[in-house]
Amino acid sequence: MEEKQFIDKLYTSHQNAQRIPSPSAVCNWLEGLLMAMFPELANRRYNSRRELEQHYRQLKLELFTILETMEEMLPVAAEELEQAFLDQLPTVHTLLHADADALLRGDPAAVSKTEVIRTYPGFKATAVYRLAHEFHRLGVPLIPRILSEHVHSLTGIDIHPGARIGESFCMDHGTGIVIGETVEIGNDVKLYQGVTLGALSVAKEMAKTKRHPTIEDRVVIYAGATILGGETIIGHDSIIGGSVWLTKSVPPHSRIYYDGYVRQKVGA
Repeated sequence: MEEKQFIDKLYTSHQNAQRIPSPSAVCNWLEGLLMAMFPELANRRYNSRRELEQHYRQLKLELFTILETMEEMLPVAAEELEQAFLDQLPTVHTLLHADADALLRGDPAAVSKTEVIRTYPGFKATAVYRLAHEFHRLGVPLIPRILSEHVHSLTGIDIHPGARIGESFCMDHGTGIVIGETVEIGNDVKLYQGVTLGALSVAKEMAKTKRHPTIEDRVVIYAGATILGGETIIGHDSIIGGSVWLTKSVPPHSRIYYDGYVRQKVGA
């Protein structure tokens, strides 16, 4: 193909492409929102309530502009989705403070909640997940994955925005954690680095089914454990040891560990 034909082909593809928001615009908006929500992440001090309100309203306008760019892809009007998302921010803010408290309790090395919010990749990944999940829940395309892949590149933690994660979630260290689209996680769950909550190999037509495991309340999963399958349920108050590979459910209060073979103990 000659250069002129190739350029013509590229130009045509650009002209016919759907209007989508710039990933950099979405990610810059995200960072601004996190700075407004958490003074520990901010790079400025607000001298008055009015100054903070002005920044918040600017973020609101930026969100509307992002959504308006892709309005033909949205399930409802951009303005309606903008307001629906913002209405959830107080709830998300409360959940994230509980997550930060869980990290502070769960990591003996953590000195303060400020340190957790400011520096911990587990908190950063959880914060972005909870915001991306709200967009996913509202049926907004692209933006949830832009956000989740942005924080994935920063932290090495890969959480699909469709996953459902309960309160007081703790990811210690975090690097290499993978949480699939249909994972369900209860309250007070703690994951260590390298944990995979994934799917068994399934056909593409199974994409809308429950493919990933359910983790009930107060479960601890240690480094390198792999738990797969939509029918796999880890019962509440269980401990899953490092490097364990599970594709079957275990009852509440189980202790699963690996010492050449996977062994199971039920009860304390």
